[in-house]
Amino acid sequence: MKVKFYATFRELIGKKEIEVHDIKTVGELIDYLAKHYSPEIKRELLESPRAKEAGKAIDGMILVNGHNVLHLKGLDTELKDDDEVHIFPPAGGG
Repeated sequence: MKVKFYATFRELIGKKEIEVHDIKTVGELIDYLAKHYSPEIKRELLESPRAKEAGKAIDGMILVNGHNVLHLKGLDTELKDDDEVHIFPPAGGG
């Protein structure tokens, strides 16, 4: 599957896009990225204070084929090798 990164995540991974295979869920994908590229991506997506405060599992946005995983099965969203995943860091503003 193609995995595309945006903004600060592109800097963490060191690439704007990678291709991975045989990863079954979004949670597995995040673990793979943390292990093979940067543990910081997992900390920012799953362990940030904002994710815990908001009561949601992910701080930032992960799209699978254009659908936000928070509207699917969250970290348990199933992935296939022909999927396209977009990972955005948390957005700030004011």
